[in-house]
Amino acid sequence: MDREEKDFILEKIMIEYGNELVRLAFSYVKDTEIAKDMVQNTFIKCYKNLESFRFDAQIKTWLYRITINECKDYLKSWNYKMVQVKSFINETAKSILPSTEKTVINKYNNEEIKDTIFSLPKVYREVVYLYYYDSLNTEEIAKVLDIPANTVKTRLRRAKQRLESMIKEAELNGR
Repeated sequence: MDREEKDFILEKIMIEYGNELVRLAFSYVKDTEIAKDMVQNTFIKCYKNLESFRFDAQIKTWLYRITINECKDYLKSWNYKMVQVKSFINETAKSILPSTEKTVINKYNNEEIKDTIFSLPKVYREVVYLYYYDSLNTEEIAKVLDIPANTVKTRLRRAKQRLESMIKEAELNGR
């Protein structure tokens, strides 16, 4: 397959499936621009591997699989998780936060909140964000992080305990 033929096939694929794939990616990443990036990565992989595609399956199925894998890889990436934690720190807290988190938010200014949250181990930071800021339930968090739901529950409980002890320690030091 020569380059012109590959270019022509890719262009047809992009026109036919582009919007559909963006909607699929959006259902995973919940951000239009990131969804477009995921689809762009899909088309790059499609172009690179077009010669090896055997046309045994429908190309649509192949593109869907690539897009879903791109989204899952993104959701597992450190970059995604850090963006989520930083968003949590910079956003105003929702009123549904339990008393420990409310106390942290009421007690400290933005910089101290950031330091407190960042001092938690990564496994606790990410579940705190997904649970309290993104309002995901434990099953949804388990799927996003690819861990068992009971692990999510344990991490949330331990994160709350750590935050509570950090608050008490800060109150003692502040007096």
